Amino acid sequence: MRTILTFCICFFVFQSVGYAAPQKDRFYYETRGEVVWEVSTDEKVIALTFDDGPHPSQTPQILDLLKQYHAKATFFVVGNKIKLYPDVLKREVDEGHEIANHTYTHAFLSKRTNMKKEINKTDEIIYSVAGIRCHLFRPPGGFYNERLVNIVKQEGHKMIMWSWHLDPRDWSTPGVNKIVNKVLNNSSSGDIVLFHDYVEGKTQTIEALQEILPELEKRGYRFVTVSELLTYRKAVPAKKP
Repeated sequence: MRTILTFCICFFVFQSVGYAAPQKDRFYYETRGEVVWEVSTDEKVIALTFDDGPHPSQTPQILDLLKQYHAKATFFVVGNKIKLYPDVLKREVDEGHEIANHTYTHAFLSKRTNMKKEINKTDEIIYSVAGIRCHLFRPPGGFYNERLVNIVKQEGHKMIMWSWHLDPRDWSTPGVNKIVNKVLNNSSSGDIVLFHDYVEGKTQTIEALQEILPELEKRGYRFVTVSELLTYRKAVPAKKP
């Protein structure tokens, strides 16, 4: 009896664990080209990205700095903020920056979230304000699963994350020096840097950029949009991190 019971328990565990679909990790999506964290390139190019805007005061200050250093960036915008500050979005476009989708309400991935609606609604307001169609998407918080990856593909977008070693967590207001050091000590060709152009009541990102932009420029880097960065990608097999 004990042998039979042991067999049944082992069989149940094997069925529930052994046959469970394995989690698909970064390596899986990266090798398929479905999600991008960074690119392998010999060109000295870096993509600066800004999430959660537009913001009526912080975004214009960032745009001023980008113009000063002849830098182009990609802004992952939130739809309901575009509705409030359409002129800021227009300025981003007019000054040659790239616009990308960051959902309409900054919705985090959950079973209750209609991500297709979030993406489509943001696409439409971008088009109505700026007359452009965006093709890049970044999920809030970087949370994703296979269902979301498929939705993003179906809607004609590519999912863009960021270089894991280049997240200064500026949203947590760690201090200007920590933001600067994180970026300057870890930047390399093909990286995607994550910033936020809206951090409530704080200007640390703006202050950090005043140091980051001239230093990286001095090192010979060019600041390009994510779409331009993708054109420099070498056709080499991805390495599992």
